[in-house]
Amino acid sequence: MSKNDRYVVKHPKGWAVKGAGAERASSVHQRQADAERAAKQVVENAGGGEVRIQGRNGRWRDSDTVAPGHDPNPPRDKKH
Repeated sequence: MSKNDRYVVKHPKGWAVKGAGAERASSVHQRQADAERAAKQVVENAGGGEVRIQGRNGRWRDSDTVAPGHDPNPPRDKKH
C-alpha cells in the first residue's frame, strides 16, 4: 500500500475518492466512472500508485496500477 493509493467507494451522494486511511472523501461524484477517472488522475499526479474500485455490492471489484505519465482517459477509436 502506497501513500498515493486511492479508493473509489460508495457514498451517500454517489461515489467517493478516498486516500488510504482517510475518513473524508477528497471528491464525490454522481457516477462511478467519473470517480474512477478522478482517482486515477490524482494517483498519476502524485507519482503513481494503485486505484481500487468498490462494486455496488460493497466488495472490491477491480484494481488498477497507475504509473506517472499514464493517461487515464486514452482516446478511443470511433467506429462509424
